[in-house]
Amino acid sequence: MFIRKSTKDYLKADVKDISKLLTLALDQTKEQLFSNPGYELNDIEHKTLNNLIKQRTNGKPFAYLKGSQGFYDLDFVVSPATLIPRPETELLIDIALDTFDTNKKISALDLGTGSGIIAITLSEKFPSWAITATDQSNDALKIAQINATNKIDFYCGDWFDALPKDKFDLIVSNPPYIEDQDPHLHSLKYEPIEALISGKDGLDDIRKIISQSPEFLNQGGYLLLEHGYNQKKQILGLLEESFVNIKAFKDLNKVDRAILAQLR
Repeated sequence: MFIRKSTKDYLKADVKDISKLLTLALDQTKEQLFSNPGYELNDIEHKTLNNLIKQRTNGKPFAYLKGSQGFYDLDFVVSPATLIPRPETELLIDIALDTFDTNKKISALDLGTGSGIIAITLSEKFPSWAITATDQSNDALKIAQINATNKIDFYCGDWFDALPKDKFDLIVSNPPYIEDQDPHLHSLKYEPIEALISGKDGLDDIRKIISQSPEFLNQGGYLLLEHGYNQKKQILGLLEESFVNIKAFKDLNKVDRAILAQLR
């Protein structure tokens, strides 16, 4: 015989993200959950919740179960075809806001846009900008197009390959930068591996972006990159040939996370 359990019973359970899973299963806000702790789940809600608990216990990220994730002050649809937006990447938006006049019209390119978080957030913060975004995954681009609220030119291809011969005032990217054999990859098993790893030292894609960017930047244009915690020194060396005014930035955890450089 099925014993009905209440919201309160489940909230006492030792299950990761149980309150958030309950909001999905019951289609309620957290405020509604806690205001009616005696609510008893019906059979369908019970089965839905148990399925969510099983997936979350097996390591599936909550963002994929929910189908969305917040970034900056926006909410984005995500799927297993895209990386889950992370707070560290918000640093790129902060750097752009500190570097550029929000009222000045410039052209910007987001390489490897994924769910579109960088391009779309920039389009909201800089409404006069002309923004282009690329990704090699058609499935990821479909998600980005769903998320887009302003006009953005999307192209499918490997980094610069799909672009017309345009030039930009800013190229920004959160590229793959994890080493192929990094032991932490297991914890990221649900996310697209091609958006995470980049060769033996994690720098294959960053090398390609840095070497090709000068061809696509206007005079005095900027390149803005997110990178791994231990890659700053190598990236600074890669930039020195073609770039000046190179600045490194730390994230909120005081970890080296981004570099901005101006075309020489």
